[in-house]
Amino acid sequence: MSEGEAEQERAGYRRSAGSARGEARRLELLERVTDDLGTNGLVDFSLRRAARAAGTTHKVLLYYFDGPEDLLTQAVLRLRTRRIDRSMAAAAEDSASRTLAGRVRAMWPVLVGEEAWVLDQAIGLAMYDSARYAQLAREASKQYLPSLLSILPGEWSARRKHEVAEMILGVLRGFLVEWRTSGDGDGIEAGFAALDRALTHEEAAAD
Repeated sequence: MSEGEAEQERAGYRRSAGSARGEARRLELLERVTDDLGTNGLVDFSLRRAARAAGTTHKVLLYYFDGPEDLLTQAVLRLRTRRIDRSMAAAAEDSASRTLAGRVRAMWPVLVGEEAWVLDQAIGLAMYDSARYAQLAREASKQYLPSLLSILPGEWSARRKHEVAEMILGVLRGFLVEWRTSGDGDGIEAGFAALDRALTHEEAAAD
């Protein structure tokens, strides 16, 4: 490709990036980078590695994303969305999910399953370098809370739903840290027993 043709191609990317076709292309690239992230993790992530995974060049990625940190953040958010979708599906399908405690229990194998280690890396990165990656941690709550709110009884008040959803999120995060750092399955199971009782009590109590 000549220099003139390359410049025309770059100009075309700039014009199309905000169009419906450009958005479709951006999402296609993001899906490929997300797949790579889920397999290889965050260590050694770079724009060039992302370009190889997406089957394009790093210059093309820069037309669709605001640099490597933006691309990494969006890929992590996409990976987390996949995890949330799977956990909600598990909660809906599990035979025990007729109770709130059962629905929360059904989510756990997904939370510690496929790609979990990568999302744990993302939270660690946000804690290690909050100036650059704090959004990775902040966005986690924004992503999880709507799904947790959706499994709570519809007749509850908005305030009560928010309180219980925040409790579930905080406890599950604690379990995830314990699972990742110590692998104490017995301790986590004991914690789940207490969480089950708390949720059973909440579900039985009048609003």
